[in-house]
Amino acid sequence: MSITVVDHLTEGKAVRVDNFTSPMAPVLQISDLTIAAVSDKGKVLNELVQGIDLSVRPGEMLGLVGESGSGKSVTATAVLDLLPKSLQVTAGNIYLSGIHLGSLSEKEKRRLRGKEIAYMFQNYQGSFTPIVKIGKQLVETIRSHEQVSFKEAKEIALEWLQRVKLPAKRAFNSYPFQLSGGQLQRASLAAALMMKPSLIIADEPTTALDVLTGERVLDLLVDLQKETNCAVFLISHDLTHVLKRTDRMAVMYGGRIIETGPTESVRHNPQHPYTQLLLQARPLLTGRIPEKLTTIPGEPGAVAGQGCPFALRCPSRIEECAQAPVMKPMGEDHSAACHILTAGGEPDNEDAAGGQTNQQVVFC
Repeated sequence: MSITVVDHLTEGKAVRVDNFTSPMAPVLQISDLTIAAVSDKGKVLNELVQGIDLSVRPGEMLGLVGESGSGKSVTATAVLDLLPKSLQVTAGNIYLSGIHLGSLSEKEKRRLRGKEIAYMFQNYQGSFTPIVKIGKQLVETIRSHEQVSFKEAKEIALEWLQRVKLPAKRAFNSYPFQLSGGQLQRASLAAALMMKPSLIIADEPTTALDVLTGERVLDLLVDLQKETNCAVFLISHDLTHVLKRTDRMAVMYGGRIIETGPTESVRHNPQHPYTQLLLQARPLLTGRIPEKLTTIPGEPGAVAGQGCPFALRCPSRIEECAQAPVMKPMGEDHSAACHILTAGGEPDNEDAAGGQTNQQVVFC
């Protein structure tokens, strides 16, 4: 699919290009994105994210998984153009429903943030100003994007607090510290959805929550997504959440996408050795306790200076791994970047489900 660059807004309204008018055209399209650490003088010091290609369609949930430090949150932050000054997009493009975000002014980007793109932070306590009541912050958000009265904005805020299963009036009149972690994250979800954005970026939304509360928050996100048909970009290091809820997933290591495809395809037919090891290492509920837990070899976060980023830890590495692999189609919308595949070999994914193919496995 070709993409036409849009470099302006017309009378405050986003101009959309012909190629994105289809109902199933991507809401978010990231093409060949590279993000680097730069010096005060703008010199590139280190490329943290390289050649990222991702897309999310309306009503779809895309999961991005990988170890801490792999570049997941940096990629998401670049979509909002909220990277710190020490980081910079050095190549690639980001489109929101056909709008080339990199060509917009800061004022034009502010019109999109919160309205067309909503962000759920992993630090839920930082989602709200601590000295201002929840309701006032929600009303201000609504009125900054819509020309409505205070009364109308309050009604919208109360409705969405109710829809995320909070005691609406009490939450509306509460300061952030007066709500529990789960309540505050649900209030954050209400703030994200009440403007009916076309894209929600959920960056580790359950990190600081207990297991049951985190499950409820994600279940609620899925339910409300179905109502609004928005696209969701879910970033997580919890593989279970991604396998359970997403339509498609991408696996990231060392700042690169190494495998992507429909979640069920990646789950049952992982191609990259890192993806296989991730699946084997996740905890499973089975009929027996394994004698030894599966781990990924090598130092966590170790990235090869050249070639395949996983080469230093890969038990299947070959000589060609010193060169950067390219994404190779593995089936319908499923691809992986691994020299073992291009060299004619096949990664051993016999134990991709944890080495217990003859047992019934229940995923939590």
